[in-house]
Amino acid sequence: MNAASAPGYVNVTDFRSDLRGWLDRHDLSPGPDHSLDAQVAQLARVRRALYDADWMRYGWPAEVRGLGGPAVLRAVLGEEVATRELAEPGIYSMIEVLAPTMISYAPAALAAEMVPRLLSGREQWCQGFSEPGSGSDLASLTTRAVPRDDHWVISGQKVWTSLAQFAARCVLLTRTAPGHNGITAFFVDMDTPGITVRPLRTMHGVDEFAEVFFDDVIVTADRMLGRPGDGWRLAMDLLPHERSTCFWHRIAHLYTRLDRLLAETSVPDDAELGAAYLALHTVRCRSHATQRRLAEGERLGAETSVDKVLLATAEQRLFETVRDLLPGVLELTDTPWRSEYLYAKAATIYGGTAEIQRNIIARRLLDLGKE
Repeated sequence: MNAASAPGYVNVTDFRSDLRGWLDRHDLSPGPDHSLDAQVAQLARVRRALYDADWMRYGWPAEVRGLGGPAVLRAVLGEEVATRELAEPGIYSMIEVLAPTMISYAPAALAAEMVPRLLSGREQWCQGFSEPGSGSDLASLTTRAVPRDDHWVISGQKVWTSLAQFAARCVLLTRTAPGHNGITAFFVDMDTPGITVRPLRTMHGVDEFAEVFFDDVIVTADRMLGRPGDGWRLAMDLLPHERSTCFWHRIAHLYTRLDRLLAETSVPDDAELGAAYLALHTVRCRSHATQRRLAEGERLGAETSVDKVLLATAEQRLFETVRDLLPGVLELTDTPWRSEYLYAKAATIYGGTAEIQRNIIARRLLDLGKE
């Protein structure tokens, strides 16, 4: 299939059927190496194959060499990738955060040049938001950008930056003035002099995250995303994508883990399995509603904190069920269950802590005030 002959999909059922047929005929399964390096290489392989066959181009606008159609087609594609375990869903789904941000905020020519590199797997990008002491509180970030002639000079530190050691570019938040209106975003080449990346080993044994240091890094003015002070708005616009399509992919992945648990459980506990399934089904229903609202052009806001709380709860409930129904497996064997169980412990931290999300729900949705 190529752009000239590619059908213009509107019907999701037709898209899914044709996609499944193509995936059945093209083996994109990963190899036996499950290291992070291998996962990133597999991600690039999958994106390249899907892009070359045009599947990765559906749901994206023509301005970035997309083939159009509703954005839900991207959710279906990611769901199939996750269900078939072709790529790790967390790193696959980063595309759903970074590409829409570039399309909305980058100069048109820059987006047209760069987004196809991400979609096609030629490049991996990262997101420089969190800082030491201000992970879920973007308003307190301190990485500073100072104007100088026709460029900006950036200094500071980011942390928990996913896949920074593999990234060619970074969507970076900086401070250019006090307050929410003093946050400005840039699109930074990661090979720029003055950038140092230091991977961080997490408790599940993977260097997925990194801390990134910026020491007088020069960025030209044409790499600003939006205008000075648009960084806060950019971050708020990014959240609907992170908590809609990305969550849909993650939920599909968690269902595969529930199926695997059912296959490996010799003495099932119907009550505990039922509770895990109910938690997953609840967040899937919520995510479906969020996807539908986004497709209808609604602007999403604080209500996506509910999606975040439900997903974190479901993920942790599922892997606690794994621990209970496979006694000793996590503790005594070197199994993939162990790393996933440990990773799930962070579900109430990454992407906005559970405490922050509940505060948002209480204050902005339930109008319970600050106390």
